[in-house]
Amino acid sequence: MSLLLTFITSLMLGMRHATDSDHVVAVTAIASRERSVAKATWLGAAWGFGHTLTLLTVGGAIILFRITFTPRLGLSMEFAVAVMLIVLGLLNLLEIPPRSVSVSAARPFFVGVVHGLAGSAAAVLVIVPLIPDPRWAALYLVIFGLGTVVGMTLITLSIAAPSFLLASRMSGMQRSLRLASGAVSVVFGLYLAHKVGFADGLFKPDPRWTP
Repeated sequence: MSLLLTFITSLMLGMRHATDSDHVVAVTAIASRERSVAKATWLGAAWGFGHTLTLLTVGGAIILFRITFTPRLGLSMEFAVAVMLIVLGLLNLLEIPPRSVSVSAARPFFVGVVHGLAGSAAAVLVIVPLIPDPRWAALYLVIFGLGTVVGMTLITLSIAAPSFLLASRMSGMQRSLRLASGAVSVVFGLYLAHKVGFADGLFKPDPRWTP
C-alpha cells in the first residue's frame, strides 16, 4: 500500500514539476507561434517526452552507477536552461523562422531534453534514499516522467486555447502574444543566468547548488 502511494505521489509530482516557471515560459514561447490549439498542445507533449527521455537516461545512470553530481555540474545544467530560454525568446522577437512557418516538434523536444538535464539529478537524488531498490526507483522515474508529459500537455492546452480564441477575435493579437512571450522568455532567461552564475556561484570559486 505504501509503495502504491509512493507511485501516485510520483505521478502528482511529475505533473507539478511541469508547472515550474522556466518550463511554462519555454513552452509558451514555442506554442505562441502556432495557430492551432491541437498543434500547440502536441508541442507541449513533445516537450514532456524530451524531458522524460533525459530523465530516464541521466536518472537511470545515477541510480545504476551511483554517479555523483558536483555543485558546478548541477549549476552548469541549470545555466544551459537559462541560455536556451534567452535563445527561444530571441527567436520569437526576431521572428525566426518566419511566422508562416510552423514550429516542428523537434524544437520543443530538444527544449525538453535540456530541461531534463537540469531536473534529472534533483528528481533522482530525492528518491534514491527513499527507494534503494534500483528497479523500483527506475519505475518511479517512469511514472514521474509520465506525470510531466501529462502536466505539460494540459498546461499548454490551458494557455493555447484562450490565447487562440482571443487572437481569432482581435487582429494582430497573435503577433502581440508571440512578442510578449518572447520578451518574457528573454527576461526570465537573463534573470536565471544571473542567479545561477553569480548568486549561486557557478562563476565563483565556491558554487552552491541545492538539488
